[in-house]
Parts: sequence; structure tokens; C-alpha cells
Amino acid sequence: MNEGPRDPAESAQTAETTETAETVDRAGVGSRRSAPAGSRQRVVLLTGPSGAGKSRLAARLASRTGWPVVRLDDFYREIDDPRLPRSGLGIPDWDHPQSWNTDAALQALRALIETGEVEVPVYDIATSQVTGRRRLTARPGDHVLAEGLFAGRLASPLQAEGLLTDALCVRQNRYVTAVRRFVRDLVEHRKPPRILMRRGWSLLREEPGVVAAASAQGARPTTPREAERDLAPLLAASGC
Repeated sequence: MNEGPRDPAESAQTAETTETAETVDRAGVGSRRSAPAGSRQRVVLLTGPSGAGKSRLAARLASRTGWPVVRLDDFYREIDDPRLPRSGLGIPDWDHPQSWNTDAALQALRALIETGEVEVPVYDIATSQVTGRRRLTARPGDHVLAEGLFAGRLASPLQAEGLLTDALCVRQNRYVTAVRRFVRDLVEHRKPPRILMRRGWSLLREEPGVVAAASAQGARPTTPREAERDLAPLLAASGC
């Protein structure tokens, strides 16, 4: 898809994130492709700006492979948790790192890899609370797809524990992403339209920084189409 002309600031930011990604690759994070069946090195992280297509990409990969998908946004803190930050709009600040329970997400991924099953929360953005639980299972040869805004924060600890296969930062033209995000949030009744408009404008401005942060954490910036191409050897090695 033709993304159209980019503004100079975005072009400079893209160059910066590409350079950072290359540095990270040379350091050994973000350059993994496949692991033998039964290995603990099985987590594929999909991070990136809200609305960039992480969930759609994970769903496509899961439909082809049968691999489990861990929705990392389900690990947001609940409305009554005093550690949940608030934005200037008077709502939970889901874009603040402290709004997300990193330790719980790591624990769930460890359990899924080590035991083959885990129970995870189901989080409702509209009410900012957990509304249920669901059980995930993984076969010995399965990789695990973990997608969410803060997935990049898990790259280093998962790499240190020998659990990480790859880390990708899904991105597209940020104006396209903004429109898709707004439509999604309206359809899902996440918050009133007025708040979604204001939040969307803020996220549009901040998106280059989100991509840069994910790149610095070890996730390679990529479009959804490029991500599927890059992961093709992994899928082929898994018999998919």
C-alpha cells in the first residue's frame, strides 16, 4: 500500500530507528529466526503503536500455525489499582508503562513455555477491568505469539532467559494507523468519541517516539507484510 509522502520529522525518525535496529541486531537481539522443536526459545514478540496491525498480524499467523496468541494488553492494571496512571483526559493512561503489569505478563509466558498451558486475564478497555479468564495451551513444538503495545519491554528479560525467538515492531503510515485506531475504538466503544479524538491526536504525534523506543528495546521496525515475509523461514521450519 502506498503510504504517501512523509514529513521530514518522520523521515528523520525512521532513519534513526533503522540505525538503532541495526545496532541491536549486531548485538544479537532481534536477529533470531527459528529454534528446534521443544526448545525454550519460542516467544515471538509483536509490539508497535496502537492500531498498527499487531493483533491482525498475530491472528493471521495463528490461523496458519495453530500457535497460541498471548494478548499482552490483557495485563493492564485494573481501574481500582492505585498504580494505574491517569492521563490529562481523566481516564486511565494506557500508554504509560506503569499501566501495564510486566511481571504478570512475563510469568504467563514462562508458564506457557514450561508447562504448555496457562490461564490469562481478559481485560476490557471500556471498563478498565478484568472481565474473565481464558486458558491457553501450547504444544511442545509451538512458538508463542505475544502481541501488545508494551511487548518490547519483554525482549531483554526473555532474551536473558533464553525464551525469545524474535521481536518485531509493527508500524505503518502513522496517518493510516490513526484512522484505523479511531474506527476500532469507536466500534468497540472504548471511550466517548470526544476523548478518542483527543487521545488519537496525541498518539499520532507521539508515534515516532513509540517506534524508536521499541527499536531501542530490541524490536525491528517492520510493516505487517514485511513481518510475514521475515517470519516465513520460521513458519517453514515449523512445517507451516
